Amino acid sequence: MQAEPRKSLVGEEYEVEIGPVAHGGHCIARTSEGQVLFVRHALPGERVVARVTEGEQGARFLRADAVEVLDASKDRIDVPCPFAGPGRCGGCDWQHAKPGAQRRLKADVIAEQLQHLAGLTPQEAGWDGTVVPAEGDKVPAGQVPSWRTRVQYAVTADGRAGLRRHRSHEVEPIDHCMIAADGVSELGIEKRDWTGMDSVEAIAATGSQDRQVILTPKPGARLPLVELDRPVSVLRVDERSGGVHRVHGRPFVRERADGRTYRVGGGGFWQVHPQAADTLVTAVMQGLLPRKGDMALDLYCGVGLFAGALADRVGDQGAVLGIESGKRAVEDARHNLAEFDRVRIEQGKVESVLPRTGITEVDLIVLDPPRAGAGRKTVQHLSSLGARRIAYVACDPAALARDLGYFRDGGYRVRMLRAFDLFPMTHHVECVAILEPAAKGL
Repeated sequence: MQAEPRKSLVGEEYEVEIGPVAHGGHCIARTSEGQVLFVRHALPGERVVARVTEGEQGARFLRADAVEVLDASKDRIDVPCPFAGPGRCGGCDWQHAKPGAQRRLKADVIAEQLQHLAGLTPQEAGWDGTVVPAEGDKVPAGQVPSWRTRVQYAVTADGRAGLRRHRSHEVEPIDHCMIAADGVSELGIEKRDWTGMDSVEAIAATGSQDRQVILTPKPGARLPLVELDRPVSVLRVDERSGGVHRVHGRPFVRERADGRTYRVGGGGFWQVHPQAADTLVTAVMQGLLPRKGDMALDLYCGVGLFAGALADRVGDQGAVLGIESGKRAVEDARHNLAEFDRVRIEQGKVESVLPRTGITEVDLIVLDPPRAGAGRKTVQHLSSLGARRIAYVACDPAALARDLGYFRDGGYRVRMLRAFDLFPMTHHVECVAILEPAAKGL
């Protein structure tokens, strides 16, 4: 006999007290029946009316939006963006919080993840418990820093550019994104007709005047004639292969960091905050303290940002091996670092390529894995290489905490952790953890 389907609770409203922040841009509350609510657009300590957006009777938890604030936090401000709020653009999580409060919320999430997944207090992680704003982002409450140098717009059926709603494929049409960098806003993507396109990505390089638009057409659609107010290269994504092809202009942009220029082709990965690459390189190098002659690994190396910084510092007697899975990124990394005879870039997944290298000992390791983290198997391998120091760059505190636990099992301890607010107005945060052999810390 089949069980009766559970009743959907979408649209139901509950008056609740908001508890602590949780990872993902929401806070925790409970209904009078004890059911857990993950509530967006709320702040700890508030009393709100929460309207359910996902979930059913008997589910482990429900998702909800705060649609009415009955008792506001002192950290609450009016939302600056006209497209933010319940049921609207999902790009920003914390526009309703003062900038300092946003960073405190992120710090609370990092601390909770470290404790829950790695059993570490902030003191044990060598962390002062703060999230540091990027240079230029210290703006008054109610103002929004324009920082995002890469924005991917979705397109409505009638050709309007917009952004996805939270946990939805629906598009919120916009006429301006407040967190978009000036170089992106100048392209005027929101003012054009993009009929036939599935998405439009706009890129404004840091440290150069390069601008790029990447078009992803719907099946069978023709590309629009792109005439913008300033020189811009145009690429398209092949609907079958997913490959990126040049329409006109350069197939790459030039980014600057640590005194070097990096070629980034085909919409490849680069940090989206203008200060992010320099901020992270500085934190990693200050933590590793490279020496002349060191042998170093740069894992998930992208176009070679950390490999280049390491190569500059380990000198002609040192060596750097970078490993990256993306074919185009590997081509760019080899181009970017061609001047260094003792830098090698290998293509493939870290967990597959690293064991084949035959490397059994290194001095330094940098890893900047994707959001899911490096994982137990890779961390176990890295722990066996005897590195003097390891720098772990993480965009997800949960994945970082899990992997730090694996490193502890492999004989490493966290010497220092730093956290940077490189994604203002969102729940995302970037961390750099420096590890060393546990015996050294005794």
